[in-house]
Amino acid sequence: MFKCICVDHIGIACENLEVSKKFYTEVLGLSCTGEEDVPEQGVKTVFLPCGETLFELLVDITANNDGPIGKYIAKNGQGIQHVAVRVDDIEAAIAGVQERGAVMIDKAPRGGAGGMDIAFVHPKSVGILLELCAPAKK
Repeated sequence: MFKCICVDHIGIACENLEVSKKFYTEVLGLSCTGEEDVPEQGVKTVFLPCGETLFELLVDITANNDGPIGKYIAKNGQGIQHVAVRVDDIEAAIAGVQERGAVMIDKAPRGGAGGMDIAFVHPKSVGILLELCAPAKK
């Protein structure tokens, strides 16, 4: 069995990371906790804490903007791309979600930004792209 702990972050697809980051820092007064390239996923991320939840700004870094974020923006424009729920045990969460009839995009955890292991639930199962995340096991 697994436990959902909290909404960890909201992933926002951005066309221009500097413009988006400027809004969150200068207009909302939030602070960036760092930038990270995640080449395996074709993205650069910036996390901005807002209370107990993070905003994750995502920009495509693939050569032809054909990574997941580039494709999302081409289809939908900028906006919320996913919501992430932190779980206590990601392997148990993946198994539990599948046992209850939902479809997982990721059948096993993979490395994500911020030292997290992640796995995505297919939007057809829940209506949005839902990320499950947990601190990576060392």
